[in-house]
Amino acid sequence: MAVESRVTQEEIKKEPEKPIDREKTCPLLLRFFFLKSRMDATLKELTSLVKEVYPEARKKGTHFNFAIVFTDLKRPGYRVKEIGSTMSGRKGTDDSMTLQSQKFQIGDYLDIAITPPNRAPPPSSRMRPY
Repeated sequence: MAVESRVTQEEIKKEPEKPIDREKTCPLLLRFFFLKSRMDATLKELTSLVKEVYPEARKKGTHFNFAIVFTDLKRPGYRVKEIGSTMSGRKGTDDSMTLQSQKFQIGDYLDIAITPPNRAPPPSSRMRPY
């Protein structure tokens, strides 16, 4: 008994890639907020400043996770230090924490991760992916 095998090869037609109109298409959304503040500003005050310029952050239950990004003096690059979190509409233990108390220095960056209330809870400290 002979077994006959047939292999057919279908030609897959690829559509030519359309050029991306960089004026109309945004590959990702990265928002920057520049805040002028003082070293004795609390995390709650900084939260209020962000909410002034970003209305979506005013929703009750929005999480704000704060981290200081600073130059690593031992190796080339930056380091991240989690400093606290606040939540819209709720009092927390980190609300009264100041930048000065966390050793923030002029030249450092303040990273604020804003998580809407309808998303998964924000990662706990030391769980940032970088």
